[in-house]
Amino acid sequence: MTLPSINSRFFSLLAITSFVAGAPLLNAPSARAQQVEAHSSEAQPLEAPRPFAATVSTSISPSIPLPPPSPRIFAITPERRALLNTIRFAEGTWAGGEDVGYRIMFGGGLMPSLDRHPDRVVRTARYASAAAGAYQFMPFTWDLVTRSLGVAQFGPHVQDQGALFLIQRRGALALADQGLFTPLLAAKLAPEWASFPTLAGRSYYGQPVKRYHDLRRFYEDNLSRLRGQLSADQAAANLASAKPACMPADSLRCKLEALKGLGPRASGNSI
Repeated sequence: MTLPSINSRFFSLLAITSFVAGAPLLNAPSARAQQVEAHSSEAQPLEAPRPFAATVSTSISPSIPLPPPSPRIFAITPERRALLNTIRFAEGTWAGGEDVGYRIMFGGGLMPSLDRHPDRVVRTARYASAAAGAYQFMPFTWDLVTRSLGVAQFGPHVQDQGALFLIQRRGALALADQGLFTPLLAAKLAPEWASFPTLAGRSYYGQPVKRYHDLRRFYEDNLSRLRGQLSADQAAANLASAKPACMPADSLRCKLEALKGLGPRASGNSI
């Protein structure tokens, strides 16, 4: 046998062995691999990296409703309360500070319930309006309040929050917090409450208006009373939280407690 014939027989045997051993499988992908490769070969848009919050939100099942946002709450200080009361005084709903003022509709009638804005037009000899509540909210204004603050019903606390929201919306909340009823503060609120005077002393809407000096006098008297009440409440709270005096004062126990309250004695020759 010549060398070429030995080589050809060797290579033929090698080819048969490779075929039996599955060498062609290394060169041609399997059916599953072909499917994966065909899928991955399709043009796929590249996605930018998502922030962590977005990744977390997509993992929530769309069938589970998210909780409603927490309502916004404005703190009510004596300065803000005095302005709220002054608005009620100007709008004719002060009612001596009683809660019945929160039920007054335009024209002086009382709404039967505080569950919601009544949304009812009342007509007088000269005007027609659906304003209601202590701050005489119009229905479309109240819709804005409820959507912005996430509040419900129409009770006194909710109406107070709605009025403070409108004050803030008019850019007047910082002025209100200064504790001064200035002509500028009144003018900023004139487009919201027709009874407040503009800088010219007239109603923004040509309706009956309160004089600035009358509003300022009411505001200052109210603020003084509210601040005094706050001081009295704080004093009462401090008194209630104070530790009762040790009795009898000349007893050994009371004397020891008094010495304990002095703290450790300083060492050295202090004077």
